[in-house]
Amino acid sequence: MAPSPSPTASRRSRSGARRPPARAEPPVDAVPPLSHRLQLQGELQAKQAAPRLYRGVWHGVGAILGHEGPKGLLRGLGCAYVYQMTLNGCRLGFYEPLRKATTALLYHDPAVQSFGVNIFSGAASGILGAVAGSPFFLVKTRLQSFSPSLPVGTQHRYRNALDGMRQIYAAEGATGLYRGVGPAMVRTGFGSSVQLPTYFFAKRRLVQHLGMHEGTPLHIASSTASGFVVCCVMHPPDTIMSRMYNQTGNLYSSAFDCLAKTVKSEGLLALYKGYFAHLARILPHTVRLEALPPFGPRANPLTIPRLDPHPDPRRTDDQTDAQG
Repeated sequence: MAPSPSPTASRRSRSGARRPPARAEPPVDAVPPLSHRLQLQGELQAKQAAPRLYRGVWHGVGAILGHEGPKGLLRGLGCAYVYQMTLNGCRLGFYEPLRKATTALLYHDPAVQSFGVNIFSGAASGILGAVAGSPFFLVKTRLQSFSPSLPVGTQHRYRNALDGMRQIYAAEGATGLYRGVGPAMVRTGFGSSVQLPTYFFAKRRLVQHLGMHEGTPLHIASSTASGFVVCCVMHPPDTIMSRMYNQTGNLYSSAFDCLAKTVKSEGLLALYKGYFAHLARILPHTVRLEALPPFGPRANPLTIPRLDPHPDPRRTDDQTDAQG
């Protein structure tokens, strides 16, 4: 079934939106649909002309819950799980082999710690995950942006994730399943390259300058700092990715075309639409992800190898730890 265009602004404005309770807190699983809808809201329209169906995180959650019920908040959840398992499986599974192989190639010793190699390995493993999970993220974006009551952007009617993939493949072939993979690679590469270095940097500084001791509070503070930086870096390509995924080739010819049209029509800050919804999702995600070994509350920041931009090839992990 072909995607149906969204209704006009006048029909949108008449639909209204129920306000959420004053003290409602958005559940983390409800944030992804809202993030996509905020990013697509007012697409290629001047700010003054674009109706605001979702006015922030709390109002957006209340509007979705009021018009679509809990089902609207959890739309595309199964596809999101598959995507996260694929993405993070690649990120965590390929990072250390890539780091050791690259270090051994450059310094002839896989135990050497290099800031540049670690950044490259994080970005490369994230890019591999983005490519592997791109079809799932594509369908997830379209499922979560669909709304029978408060539509924004192009609307796609899929019964479920499998039906979505079947329709995309039938209409566009295999290339259609990888629409928008370019900005997805940039998005995940940016996030993966800064996530672990900023976590360790924040952890070491909190210990050295604020006197924090090893434990859960230190881990949460370090992960929060890391998540904030990751969200700042990832969100502009995330917005471009969402718009590339949600279109069918009728709006943008490439990621650069999407970037240029978005900034020209909506201004530079349009790249940060839905930022707080994204932040509300990524902070808990970062805290949970970085609780895994070798990071987490039990990782001693004073014994984590310092990431030297110009490492001594003769220095090993044990020598670095002894100096820390």
